[in-house]
Parts: sequence; structure tokens; C-alpha cells
Amino acid sequence: MEAIRAIEVTGTIDEERQLHLDKPLPIVGPNRVRVIILFPEETDFDEEEWLRAVAHNPAFDFLNDPDEDIYSLEDGRPYHAEG
Repeated sequence: MEAIRAIEVTGTIDEERQLHLDKPLPIVGPNRVRVIILFPEETDFDEEEWLRAVAHNPAFDFLNDPDEDIYSLEDGRPYHAEG
């Protein structure tokens, strides 16, 4: 098996889905390479979308059990934030 070396570089993917590296590679070419692209996931959920997902998740079905209603509006004391 051939030894594999890895380097890390950054770049940008343009509108045509072409990769443009920020700096030249430190490799003398021509040479075949394997490329792995790492990019951030879009995880910006608005509150309404998050609540909708939670409301339909079966993991929270136990909260519909009447035995889970252990608190009422008469429990506890009101909290008044100062400031």
C-alpha cells in the first residue's frame, strides 16, 4: 500500500462550483491527488422551525402523559427581574 500524506489548505467554491485555493499547493506537479472538502453545515433554525420539530418528535411523547403534569400556576413564587 502506498503511503498517503495530507496537507490542509483553504479556498472558495464559486458560483460554477469550481474550487479556488487561497495559496499555491506545496506539491510539484503534475500529480494525482484526492480531495476532501469540509464546509460548515447550515444550522440556522428559526425558533418556529425548532418548535415544530420538537412538537412532532416522538421522543417527547411522554410529556403528553397526565402523570407528567406535576406543576400548576399556583406552584412556586413569582419572579420579578430587577434591572
